[in-house]
Amino acid sequence: MVNSNRVDHYSGSVHANQEHAATAPVPAAVSGVKMTSLAVHSVCLPPQKSTLQKLRHRLSEVFFPDDPLHGFKNQSRFRKLILALQFFFPIFEWAPNYSFTLLRSDVVSGLTIASLAIPQGISYAKLANLPPIIGLYSSFVPPLIYSVLGSSKHLAVGPVSIASLVMGTMLTEAIPDNQNPILYLKLAFTATFFAGVFQATLGLLRLGFVIDFLSKATLLGFMAGAAVIVSLQQLKGLLGITHFTTSMQLIPVLSSTIQHRNEWSWQTYVMGFCFLAFLLTTRHVGMRKPKLFWVSAAAPLVSVVLSTLLVTLFKSKLHGIATIGHLEKGLNPPSSNMLYFHGHFLRVALKTGIITGILSLTEGIAVGRTFASLNDYQVDGNKEMIAIGVMNMAGSCSSCYVTTGSFSRSAVNANAGAKTVVSNIIMASTVLVTLLFLMPLFYYTPNLILAAIIITAVIGLIDYQSAIRLWKVDKLDFVACLSSFFGVLMISVPMGLAIAVGVSVFKILLHVTRPNTGVLGNIPGTQIYQNVSRYREAKRVPYFVILGIESPIYFANSTYLQERILRWIREEEEWLAANNGSSLKCVIIDMTAVTGIDTSGLAMVKELKKMLEKRSLQLVLANPGGSVMEKLHTSNILESFGLEGLFLTVDEAVADISSAWKA
Repeated sequence: MVNSNRVDHYSGSVHANQEHAATAPVPAAVSGVKMTSLAVHSVCLPPQKSTLQKLRHRLSEVFFPDDPLHGFKNQSRFRKLILALQFFFPIFEWAPNYSFTLLRSDVVSGLTIASLAIPQGISYAKLANLPPIIGLYSSFVPPLIYSVLGSSKHLAVGPVSIASLVMGTMLTEAIPDNQNPILYLKLAFTATFFAGVFQATLGLLRLGFVIDFLSKATLLGFMAGAAVIVSLQQLKGLLGITHFTTSMQLIPVLSSTIQHRNEWSWQTYVMGFCFLAFLLTTRHVGMRKPKLFWVSAAAPLVSVVLSTLLVTLFKSKLHGIATIGHLEKGLNPPSSNMLYFHGHFLRVALKTGIITGILSLTEGIAVGRTFASLNDYQVDGNKEMIAIGVMNMAGSCSSCYVTTGSFSRSAVNANAGAKTVVSNIIMASTVLVTLLFLMPLFYYTPNLILAAIIITAVIGLIDYQSAIRLWKVDKLDFVACLSSFFGVLMISVPMGLAIAVGVSVFKILLHVTRPNTGVLGNIPGTQIYQNVSRYREAKRVPYFVILGIESPIYFANSTYLQERILRWIREEEEWLAANNGSSLKCVIIDMTAVTGIDTSGLAMVKELKKMLEKRSLQLVLANPGGSVMEKLHTSNILESFGLEGLFLTVDEAVADISSAWKA
């Protein structure tokens, strides 16, 4: 029997002699594996393309997987102009169809999230060690800009806890806010500007995959650790401690709390824990009964009003309770002249901006996509990056610090019936009224209520149920989660984030450098070959060892794969010897899951073939993909494989080679 395959090196394709293969005698059975008469199909090369065409296709797949310009095809110039405006400014897409019914829903949801955004804005500014008024400024300008550029209907924009915590921690380590508050404020605005530039650049260059390096597991641990640290830091406000550590590690915070117990104010902690219990109860009610979302949404503002009234009415008896104090009335003052682009602390501002930019971008896009999927519409991640980046750049010039989409406020926004981003405009308008007319009312607002609001907001970041699921589903993800969690608790917030990124990258490298391989066997009565350790009914084929590789073959894993394949062969020979099996004659590598190969991988295949030939073993490749096949052909490796080294499927390889041996 002469093998039916032949390699035509002049035409650049691999052919099969169909007629000859169809009439080839095939063994009736090979050790219980039923063989049927089978035509051997050709393994073709992909269509020839120029280098420019290949580069264009590759760049398109990397940067434009969603084909954002498909809507512009076959359109008039005027229509293309309209589509371009809608593409860059989504407000032109929904505004022409806006109605009074939609406005009514958006007004209700906008007022609802404003009742949550005002106290949270003040609280998160304190968390970032910034003046409370900055939190309100950051709840006015950014939502207006997002309403023009954003594509999410339910994203509620403003300051968030994680970005506030990281900014406060990193800037305080460089320059304590109480030593030089003006410089601290300059660095905060500058970090916000760099965050915006970084975010908008990622969107313009369509590099959103960069933020995917923060896996859900590492973010889960990071946010939980940050939530614990944030909550413990609020003991200063809840207990009325005057001198408190600026450290963000678990041990120093607990030590400072105990060491300064003589500063505890019973009036402060009694009122503080009462309001904390009230806020946690309303939060529980809102989670259990979504229809009562307004209870948890209104609770922070109600707590601010009640606590302010109590301190105002009984200030003579509650003199030990610290309050916010005087807040300036008026709109956002310009801050472009405060941006810090030179000097010793520029690196600190740049590093803080990039880290907070990544975190806020990750949270904002994740929240936007979550509510988009729940309401059956799509959010363009790259547009969102541009919108968030532009609003942060504009915010840095109008006395705002880093903002993004908040999960808690967005959830309230969606539950309140928001239909479009007009709810953000209503919220910003409410904040505007507050800035112009209501600021004196916050003079007697106690700090303890801000601490209680922060604890209530961040406690939802501790998702222990997801951590349990990680343990059940993926132990490595669980280890990554714990690593980032304890990194934040024991070392620092930035180091915890660095550990989270490091673990994520390590996981990627582990999967790339140590891909899955396995021995395949035939499922009786079928032409299917599966892993013998997974499918007990899968039978080994005598004289063959069939190996499956489940990854691209690159420089990072080529040495490992060569060693692992040789080990599989050795173990198979030992198994055959122990079970009185037939000797090994042929090694088939199923390349169905091999999506790519580089020069190191090609060299490995060539070297492996030489090593197996010295041991009188035949190497056969089955079902290489288009790009893999092209590189095998271009590198002339197929010449060394000859006529019996390449098949379309494992089943055809087994049948054809067995027929040749029998003949």
